Amino acid sequence: MKVGYVRVSTAEQNTARQEVIMRELNVDKVFIDKISGKSKERPKLKEMMGYVRDGDTVIVESISRFARNTKDLLELVESLTEKHVEFISKKESIDTTTPSGKFMLTVFAAVAELERGYILDRQREGIAIAKAQGKYKGKPKKQIDQRLWSELYNRWKAGEITAVEFMDRVGLKKSAFYERVKFSKAR
Repeated sequence: MKVGYVRVSTAEQNTARQEVIMRELNVDKVFIDKISGKSKERPKLKEMMGYVRDGDTVIVESISRFARNTKDLLELVESLTEKHVEFISKKESIDTTTPSGKFMLTVFAAVAELERGYILDRQREGIAIAKAQGKYKGKPKKQIDQRLWSELYNRWKAGEITAVEFMDRVGLKKSAFYERVKFSKAR
């Protein structure tokens, strides 16, 4: 069975281009994640890894859609190999059924990781320049109703709700949540 994995970095991004490739390659089942590749918690990737069986082939549009660094890519492919599942990356023409394909997989994974590093460096440089020119203020803080925050903060401190429940209710990730808690304590 041909099993496809499609990933985009955010829910707002479109998977259509990758899905067209999967149809062109006659993929039987496709798993789609809309989450950053650097995240270890990709639900559809986990589901796909549990779904594939001996003799299946996993197909991706490019290795950058499957993993963001060499170590993760090689671990994923090793897990597939242990299950006797082949791996094909369309863009890089990698096919792990051959020794040269396995070698090229390692080379392309290292190149993809290097490219990602360059992108992040350019992004940091651009932000530094924009900050120096006063054009970059950073991501605006999420607005939270102060009454809701106070109510939930008091309930959390009283042990009525967990920090995770509090974060979910106000829509904050862990780091932003604890930064605001620290600010609330300082008042």
